[in-house]
Amino acid sequence: MKFLSKLFNSNKHSPNDISLKISSSLQDFVKDEILPGLDISPHYFWSSFENLLNKFSDRNKELLDKRKELQDQISEWHIKNRNLEFNLGEYKKFLNDIGYLHQRSGDFTIKTFNVDPEIRKIAGPQLVVPVMNARFALNAANARWGSLYDALYGTNIIDEEDGAKREGGYNPVRGEKVIAFAKKFLDEIIPMEEGTYNDAIKFEFIDSELLITLKDGSSVNLKNKDQYVGYKDKGEGAYGLLFKNNNLHFEIQIDRSSPIGQEDLAGIKDILMESAITTIQDCEDSVAAVDAEDKIIVYRNWLGLMKSNLKRSFDKGGKFITRELNPDRKYLLKNGKMILLPGRSLMLVRNVGHLMTNPAVKDEKGNEVPEGIMDAFFTICISIHDIIGNGIYKNSKTKSIYIVKPKMHGPDEVQFTCDLFSEIEKIFNLPENTVKLGIMDEERRTTVNLKECIEVAKHRVIFINTGFLDRTGDEIHTSMEAGPMVTKADMKNQKWINAYENWNVDIGLETGFKGNAQIGKGMWPMPDEMLDMYKTKTMHPEAGANCAWVPSPTAATIHAMHYHQISVQDQQDKIINRDKAKLDDLLNIPFLKKDKMPSQEEITAELENNAQGILGYVVRWVDQGIGCSKVPDINDVGLMEDRATCRISSQHISNWLHHGLCSEVEVVETMKKMAKKVDQQNKNDVNYKKMAPSYDGIAFKAACELAIKGKYQPSGYTEPILHEMRLRRK
Repeated sequence: MKFLSKLFNSNKHSPNDISLKISSSLQDFVKDEILPGLDISPHYFWSSFENLLNKFSDRNKELLDKRKELQDQISEWHIKNRNLEFNLGEYKKFLNDIGYLHQRSGDFTIKTFNVDPEIRKIAGPQLVVPVMNARFALNAANARWGSLYDALYGTNIIDEEDGAKREGGYNPVRGEKVIAFAKKFLDEIIPMEEGTYNDAIKFEFIDSELLITLKDGSSVNLKNKDQYVGYKDKGEGAYGLLFKNNNLHFEIQIDRSSPIGQEDLAGIKDILMESAITTIQDCEDSVAAVDAEDKIIVYRNWLGLMKSNLKRSFDKGGKFITRELNPDRKYLLKNGKMILLPGRSLMLVRNVGHLMTNPAVKDEKGNEVPEGIMDAFFTICISIHDIIGNGIYKNSKTKSIYIVKPKMHGPDEVQFTCDLFSEIEKIFNLPENTVKLGIMDEERRTTVNLKECIEVAKHRVIFINTGFLDRTGDEIHTSMEAGPMVTKADMKNQKWINAYENWNVDIGLETGFKGNAQIGKGMWPMPDEMLDMYKTKTMHPEAGANCAWVPSPTAATIHAMHYHQISVQDQQDKIINRDKAKLDDLLNIPFLKKDKMPSQEEITAELENNAQGILGYVVRWVDQGIGCSKVPDINDVGLMEDRATCRISSQHISNWLHHGLCSEVEVVETMKKMAKKVDQQNKNDVNYKKMAPSYDGIAFKAACELAIKGKYQPSGYTEPILHEMRLRRK
C-alpha cells in the first residue's frame, strides 16, 4: 500500500475548495465504505474527481455535439438524394469528406500487457449480469464452475418423452438420459483407446497414468494421455478427476455413496464443468440506475466483489441460504505438485457510455456530471482493493482492471476513454495501462472504423465484440432519412449483418488479438430454450470468437461444451487466411426496396411485435427499476430484454412512422392493444401495475414516447426517456 500513500495523502487543496454538489448519501458511502483500506482521504478523492471533471466534461460534450453534427449531415444527404437511386460510391465519398470514415490504419498489432489468461488464452462462455443485483452478481462470479448433470436435467436439452418428466422430485428415468448424454460427451471429448464410458467401472491412477477398467476386465488409457491432469481427494472414498481440453477444465466426480454415484458402474455422480470463464458485471444496459441511491447500490456491489466480501442471504424452498464468493479449487497434479484453479470468473465491469449524466453529483452551476466519467473514476478506485490485496481472493492475478466501454462512436471517442483512464491512473498512482479496455463494437461509426479504434487503444484493448441489437438500432437511426427499413426479422438476412460479424473477427485477428485478447459474440436471448442454443451456438466458436455471451450460469455450462467440441484457436488459424469482409458491404443500407413494401397485415404484425416488446420491457424498467429480465414476447416466449432490444424496436417503429407506413394514431392504438397483452402476461406479479384500461401511467407514456419520438433521440438511445420517466416514477 506504500506506493499509493505519497499521492493520496497530498493536501494541495484546502477543505473548502471543492465546488461539487454531492449527494450526502454518496459522500457517506465513499468515506465509510470505498476509501477505508486505500489510504485515500475523502478530500483527495473528491478534489481529484472535480479536477477530472474540469478536464474532461467539455470534451465529453464536444464528442456528443460531433455525433449530432455528423448525423445531421448524413440525414441531409439522404434527404437530398431520396428520389435518386442509391449510389454507394458517392455515399462512401461523402462519408470520407465529412470525416465519418477515418483515414485507414496501416499494419500494426496490439501491445496490451499484463493480461490474465482467462482473456488471453482460454476460449469459453462470457456471462453478463446486472451488478445492481447482488445475488445475480454472485451467481455469475461463481459460475466459473457448473454441474453438467444439473444443467442437462433442468433444461429442454433432455426431452421429456418415455416418462422423463422434469416436474416433481428426482426422476430416475430422466436421470438416465442425462447420464447417457454426458457420457457420450466424454466419449467425444476425452475418448479412451477402446470402449466407451458406459463400459467404465473403475478409475485408477498408476505410475502417473490414469487407467480405466472396463466391464470386460480390460484396462485402457485415454487416446490422449495428456488430457488427464490431476486429482482431488474429497474424503470418504469420494474424489475428482481433472481433465483439460482446449484449455478448458472439467472434473469427473466419483462418489459411490451418493444417490447418483451408487447407481453408476464407475461411481460417477457428476461432471463439473469450467463454464463462465469471464463475467461482465454490468453498470449499463442491464441495470436501471438513475440517481445517487441507485449508483450506490451499483458501486457497493462492485466493491463487495473486489473486496471478496459480498454476501446475500435469502430463502430458497424453505431453506435459508447465504451466498458468497466461491474459493479456489485445489488439485494434485500428475507430477505430485499442487495447483489452484480459480473458483470464480475473471470479472470485467461495464461502465455506462458517454451520453448520460447523473444527479448524484452536480457541478458548481448545478449541472449533472457525465455518468461515464463518474463510472470510470469510481469503478477504478474500487478496483484498487483487488490490486493491493484487500480481499481474500484475487480477481486479476496480473493486477489489471478490466473495463468494458459501450456505445463509443469512432476513434475519437475511444481516444477520449483512453485519455480518461490515463488521467485516473495518474490520480491513483497506478502504473500506466493498468486499466484495460473492452471495446463494444455496437455503433456504426465504430464498426466502419474498427481497426482505427483498436489502434488508438492498442496498449489497453483486451476485447472487441459484436452486438446485433444496438448495432441495428444505430443502423436504423443513422440512415433514418434513407427510407423505411426492412422488418426486424429480415434484418438478419441483410448483407451488412454478415459483413459486420465477419469484419469484427477479421480486424481482431489482423491486429493481433489471437492469444492476446478476446473477440466476442452476442447474447443468446432465450434462457429457456437451451436445446436450440446447444444446437446453434456452435456458430460463435466456429466464427473464431473466443467468447460469447450467455444469459445464465446454466447456459454457461451448456455453452462450455461447444468450446470442447471446437478449437477456437484452430478456427482462427483458418479464418485469418480467408477473404476479408468488405467495407462496401458494411455500408449497404437495409432499407426496403420500392417493390418490396409490406402489406397492411405485415405492417400491423410488425407494429404489434415491436410495441409488445417495448411495453414488456419498459413497464418493468420504469415501475420497478428492473433493467434486464426475461420478458415474454408476443408469442409468450421468454426473451432476455435490455435497453438494446428496446432501442431497436423503438427505432424501427419510429422509422416506419417517419416514412408513412403507419400513423401516430395507429402506433398509440397498437400500444393500447399490446398493453392489455402485457398486463395479462404479468398477472402473477404482485408488484406489477397494470397499464390498461386507463393508459395514463408513466410507463405507458414512456413506451409511446420511445416509439413516436425515437427519431429525435440522440443516436436513437432510450436512456434519456427511460431515466426521465423512472425518476418521475420514483
